[in-house]
Amino acid sequence: LERQVADAADLRRQYALRQDEERQAREAAVRARQLVDVLKQQRKRFKELEKRQAHAQEERSIYAALRAAFGKGGVPAMIIEAAIPEIEDAANDLLRKLTEGQINLRFETQREKVTGGVAETLDIIINDPLGDRPYEMYSGGEQFRVNFAIRIALSRLLARRAGAQLRTLVIDEGFGTQDTAGRQRLVEAINAIQEGFDKIIVITHIDELKDAFPACIEVTKTEQGSEISVM
Repeated sequence: LERQVADAADLRRQYALRQDEERQAREAAVRARQLVDVLKQQRKRFKELEKRQAHAQEERSIYAALRAAFGKGGVPAMIIEAAIPEIEDAANDLLRKLTEGQINLRFETQREKVTGGVAETLDIIINDPLGDRPYEMYSGGEQFRVNFAIRIALSRLLARRAGAQLRTLVIDEGFGTQDTAGRQRLVEAINAIQEGFDKIIVITHIDELKDAFPACIEVTKTEQGSEISVM
């Protein structure tokens, strides 16, 4: 009986240990089920993210194509390439009148890189009796004539493409950079293109140009304010 009592006490201890193990196992099973549920949710979330990633990659490829199409080397470059010959021809027609055929220009849209390859650019190269020179190498008066010719040519191109008519031309200063011969040629060029406009307005502070045009509006500053007289 004493042995059985001792064995019974040992069995009770083992039973208590098994109960504790069972409790721990049940708790582990609950945690495992919770973890399974979390993993299921994460798997579902992962599949959703995969779909979103695939959609984002597709959009990214579309935007990359659009960026390339509308970047410097895309559609704008194609438009410029198509428009440049027309602008060159119109500008050179006017330059011949302004410079007695001494100057003509061309646009260069590509330039070789020092490191190799080609870079997109838009350089104005001017040809005169001494050869080709960059726009920056010319004097202010010569640059004004080139600017004048390019702006008229560009304005006419934009107006034509917009289906509109370029009816008014305003020239604000610029004569001060010209010598006497240059001013005369500029006046002759303005008179030569006047048929293409309803009105040409020239703004200048040079008195000798007052007689170069058929009508003159003179603005004089006084203590009472500016006064206007038509001459």
